[in-house]
Amino acid sequence: MTEPLPESFYQRDTVEVARDLLGRVLYRSSPQGLTAGIIVETEAYLRDDPACHASRGKTRRNAPMFGPPGRAYVYFIYGNHFCFNVVTAPEGVGEAVLVRALEPVAGLELMQKRRGGIDNPLSLTSGPGKLCQALAITADFNYHPLTEPPLWIGPGQGEAPGPIVTDRRIGISRAEDRLLRFYLADNPYVSRRAKVEPRNY
Repeated sequence: MTEPLPESFYQRDTVEVARDLLGRVLYRSSPQGLTAGIIVETEAYLRDDPACHASRGKTRRNAPMFGPPGRAYVYFIYGNHFCFNVVTAPEGVGEAVLVRALEPVAGLELMQKRRGGIDNPLSLTSGPGKLCQALAITADFNYHPLTEPPLWIGPGQGEAPGPIVTDRRIGISRAEDRLLRFYLADNPYVSRRAKVEPRNY
């Protein structure tokens, strides 16, 4: 088993974690086999952010966002698919990072089967709902500690392989102007590229 990132990795500034997750590897083990992908796109959601589920306080639905850090926050959206988030910041602070896209690196055939036979690798995990389907991430993983199987995040190469683009988030109706989406500039597995000139760091 690849050694998972420690809980301390997540107990930091959420924007910092969102950027640092790029290039790390998300693993999902199951009786059917191992699937994994390099994280290539993320979005940060902050406590004072109108687009954040926790912005109005703690509820039954968003309770995982308040910690402890390093847990999964998985929710169902549009009556259609799941979204996988990484809980960040100190315990008691309702913040998280949405993982938007992966570059598949293990279990490609299993991912294709779970995605209904899609054979184009670029379409397998290029979106939050797609990656959850490909890795079989469901609400059963809500609260799951990402420091242990069957769902965990490993260090990968230890840093983002290439420049990072900072851009607006996708699919929200509030705080659309905040630059809280991050992705690997040259990676073809990103869900959507900037329509305006992006900021590279």
